[in-house]
Amino acid sequence: MKLRAIPLMLASVFFTPFAWAAGETGQSLPEMTVSGERPATPANLPNTTYGVTSEGMEQFNVVNTEDALKYTPNLIVRKRYIGDRNAIISVRGTNTRQSARSVVMADGLLLSNFLGSDFSFPPRWSMVSPEEIDRVDVIYGPYSALYPGNSLGSTVLITTKMPSQFTADVKAQAFSQHYDLYGTNDTFNGNQINALIGSRSGALSYLITANRLDNKSQPLSFATLAQSTTAVTGGETVVTGTHSDRDQTGARRVVLGVSSEGIDHTIQSQLKTKFVYDFTPSLQGTFIASYWGQNRDSTTISYLRDASGNPVLSGNVNIDGFRYTIAGATFAPSSGEDARWLYGASLKTRNQTGWNYEAVASLFDVAKDVSRTSSGSGAGAGTVTYGDSTGWRSFDIKADHRPQLMPGSHWPTFGYHYDNYWLNSQTYNASDWQVETLTGLNSAFAGKTETHALFAQDAWQMAEAWKLVLGARHEQWRAYEGSRATSSVNIAYGERKQSNWSPKASLEFAPSDRWLARLSLAKAYRYPTVSELFQGRITGMTLLNNDPNLKPENAFSKDLTFERYYGHGTLRMSLYEEDVNDAIMSQTNTTVSPNVTNIQNIDRVRTRGVEVAYGGTNVFVQGLDINPSVAYNQAKTLENAKYPASEGKYFYRVPLWRANLMVTYRQTPQLSYTFAARHSGRQYNTLDNSDTNPDTFGGTSSYTVFDLKLKYQARKDVTFGFGVENLTDERYFVFHPYPGRTFFAELKAAFE
Repeated sequence: MKLRAIPLMLASVFFTPFAWAAGETGQSLPEMTVSGERPATPANLPNTTYGVTSEGMEQFNVVNTEDALKYTPNLIVRKRYIGDRNAIISVRGTNTRQSARSVVMADGLLLSNFLGSDFSFPPRWSMVSPEEIDRVDVIYGPYSALYPGNSLGSTVLITTKMPSQFTADVKAQAFSQHYDLYGTNDTFNGNQINALIGSRSGALSYLITANRLDNKSQPLSFATLAQSTTAVTGGETVVTGTHSDRDQTGARRVVLGVSSEGIDHTIQSQLKTKFVYDFTPSLQGTFIASYWGQNRDSTTISYLRDASGNPVLSGNVNIDGFRYTIAGATFAPSSGEDARWLYGASLKTRNQTGWNYEAVASLFDVAKDVSRTSSGSGAGAGTVTYGDSTGWRSFDIKADHRPQLMPGSHWPTFGYHYDNYWLNSQTYNASDWQVETLTGLNSAFAGKTETHALFAQDAWQMAEAWKLVLGARHEQWRAYEGSRATSSVNIAYGERKQSNWSPKASLEFAPSDRWLARLSLAKAYRYPTVSELFQGRITGMTLLNNDPNLKPENAFSKDLTFERYYGHGTLRMSLYEEDVNDAIMSQTNTTVSPNVTNIQNIDRVRTRGVEVAYGGTNVFVQGLDINPSVAYNQAKTLENAKYPASEGKYFYRVPLWRANLMVTYRQTPQLSYTFAARHSGRQYNTLDNSDTNPDTFGGTSSYTVFDLKLKYQARKDVTFGFGVENLTDERYFVFHPYPGRTFFAELKAAFE
């Protein structure tokens, strides 16, 4: 389907009488003002936004905080299992390995992990418990001067609740999936307990939450070998238990067992305190301290058996008369522990008109980060990696002057932002990896980045129906103290600095309470992260697999949005383009010999797309809420001098189509049912689109999955929930397998 034809077909929706609401006809609707809870987003935001409240989250299956985004238009979270530490946002033209293109904040505190940009550097969702969330708002694109160039994909604002009186509740959840693939046929279970208590006394209010999650994932990775053409010589071990299929390129292979990340067992604990004090009716201070800890281990399974039925883990083997060699680390198990602290404080005024001020400071401290991996298939030699002495801090100050809104009024906003990220990773050889008996340094890398930014924005109400928002952001970025080392070599890198202006402009036209049209334009720069610059390996005195001279991503984004307000909901259509020069991705430079694979700049990537989304309550009948969305994304690599085979091809892991549907029927105030569907279309796991067999381990699948939930409030203080995800038990992959059919049960008891 031609992209230019899509908006022509969809636009007709906006100009046709909308007759979904019960009792409506094709006649013109009376004048109305759509009201509702105000989103927790800044005023005069020139972006498309989407929000979900805590009440809305209760209608679908939520275990981890990132689940709140499950049905957001044109957005997915790469979450491979409950408790996944690597849950990354993919939105519009941003893929599931570009984590540094999304900003995530909770109560103004920075949760985004800009130490890197890949699956190992997701936002730290776990610092917020789902039960403390008041609402979550998603801001699309870099159109606001208030946010950094990392907002190129999206900005997620999490707002937590505060009690006005004594409140306490306990919520217990259990979940289970039966998973069968290759030689695995097993059930994987988990549970979570969350407790919350809070109150308000005079000017002081507090909220304390505690959370414990215990879950075991389905297999996340499988050991495979390309089909051999080498005949056996007679010295190989004859084995059974292999499985044959084709990899993502269509080549034949054998599957040996569960390897690498294996079956992940995680036990996570969280404790958080939040205090709010009203110094005056218009001046409020907040202090937050949050702890998250984890114990994790990954087990592996060999499907191979010798003639006596014993597992075979390595060596030369005979499979159907052909010789295969299994490396000693193929079935290497691993384990680790983590501990994180987040501290934050803010001070802000809340005047209805006139000047308001806000200051927010935060510190994220990686107190413990230990990963242990065997060099073989069990006890003995291995490696131990320490990632503590790592973290980030941020500081923001903002002022705005809210006028009496009338034609000709101006609403200026300006401020300052600072962030500082530091990373220190050391890997040691160990004679016993399980008890960390270290024998010497294997490798290490370290580095720091910091950003100073000034921003200003003015919202000019030109006339009753017209508003112009102009803004600019100046960012000064620095990378310093970068180094890479082995036991014999230590290479240090010089300081780098760069600064850029990012202008923003938005023109909004609202001829009535029912119509809105907005055109937004923005420049944005996403600067390289510490690991993109300095992580790699050393051969002699040469550092490979990284580029300390990476350029920042340079984007020009456009968004044209139309919104139509109805008595039962809102219909939105957005057309957008993201044109990115020097996109940062890992790829192979095929123009040099030998080829070099590392993180490089791709000359130009462009995404064009359209989104249509509707959110309605009491549609057709009283109690029926409908939230559908569909999006088309055409992301292509236009120029790539280092990898010419990718030019003109679809960009990495951006599906052509995304669609969601959530339908909730509130039969009574106590009983509700929800049906939901999630669809992701064709996408590619390679830049040259050579993965022609996507629906297999190692590929990136198209999928359509269905979810259900029943919620029943038995008493004022007791609520039950029962749900299922992936109802049809579809097998689908984002390189790793996604979960199979999963059942949920929850019980919540509240006390006031």
